Amino acid sequence: MTTEELIALAGKNIMNTYNRYPLVLVKGAGARVWDSNGKEYLDLVAGIAVCSLGHSHPKVVAAIRRQAEILTHVSNLYYIEPQIALARLLVEHSFADKVFFCNSGAEANEAAIKLARKYAHEHMEGKRTELITMKNSFHGRTLVTVTATGQEKFHKGFDPLPSGFTYVAYDDLPALRAAITEKTYGVMIEPIQGEAGVVIPDEGYLRGVRQLCDECGVLMILDEVQVGMGRTGSIFAHQDYGVEPDIMTLAKAMGNGFPMGAMLTTDRIAQAFTPGSHASTFGGNPLAMAAGLATMEVLLGDGVLDNCRRVGAYFFDRLRNLAAKCPIIKGVRGKGLILAVELTVPGRDFVTQCMDRGVLINCTNENVLRFVPPLVITEQDVDRGIEVLGKVLETQ
Repeated sequence: MTTEELIALAGKNIMNTYNRYPLVLVKGAGARVWDSNGKEYLDLVAGIAVCSLGHSHPKVVAAIRRQAEILTHVSNLYYIEPQIALARLLVEHSFADKVFFCNSGAEANEAAIKLARKYAHEHMEGKRTELITMKNSFHGRTLVTVTATGQEKFHKGFDPLPSGFTYVAYDDLPALRAAITEKTYGVMIEPIQGEAGVVIPDEGYLRGVRQLCDECGVLMILDEVQVGMGRTGSIFAHQDYGVEPDIMTLAKAMGNGFPMGAMLTTDRIAQAFTPGSHASTFGGNPLAMAAGLATMEVLLGDGVLDNCRRVGAYFFDRLRNLAAKCPIIKGVRGKGLILAVELTVPGRDFVTQCMDRGVLINCTNENVLRFVPPLVITEQDVDRGIEVLGKVLETQ
């Protein structure tokens, strides 16, 4: 079928929940993807921070193939060997003692909220029923996680929303302090707000949140769905800020494209979940766990984190140099390989123009160009992306 025929068939049969670009991607390798017409693209989106090791990484492909030939799925009513291995690896490299596996970031955040509520019910005398989240946050698309998301545009049309959520400004400790009451059981926060436009908090903010949570006896929940698993140059983003949460959520990059998510916590808090408290039919299935285990092993052992820090710093400098020559760039921000260029004008047309020139980028929050490429990209890849972006922005 032609590209036009495929797009027409999609329009006929698939719900219209995405503003899709007229592109059918059919193959990927490393930081490159190819469309149905055979055109090659440099991918600086990576499935939105998902394919951190690049497309079709050979070790992940081999692990999935090997596991598919052995065992694809059994119920969590039984023990699953690769699940045990991945849980152990996550615990060994994090603050956590226990892991719950699921299938997505929204599910991980849903699990975190349920666990925090259950813990509050059992250990906070049943009086604490409110969770504080941040304005402009993004936590998922289920009814509860979309309510936790502090953006009214995602709430529109879904009333009545679940109760028990309060929103405060991000990176504002006095506002958070004022919002914590005797009803608060937790604070849920992204170390870096990705969907809001790669908003980086001030130095000391997350430590201040940790201190406030300790002082007030509430739980600190970190949503690392987008920035965890190496995106900032550390395994987990909070490690860059010298804090440890009570609960953390992961997804996106965990399986390098294979759907999976996880919620991690300490023994003290994990005890609130007992058999029947929460579950996921497909969560922790052997195939996903094999992909996750291979991804984690590569991330830890193949120099990926070093590359992320080095190339991320190079990318950031190239973007700043571009900003100095381009008046419509309002600012550049980022950490590791989650980077953004804020524009004074809407950004979607620039995404299309870059795509036409063979480079895939992303626009979020209307006027922010976001770059979340594979963590294995090279400085030469960055040079190619900057060359194309510069030509596109110079047209304004």
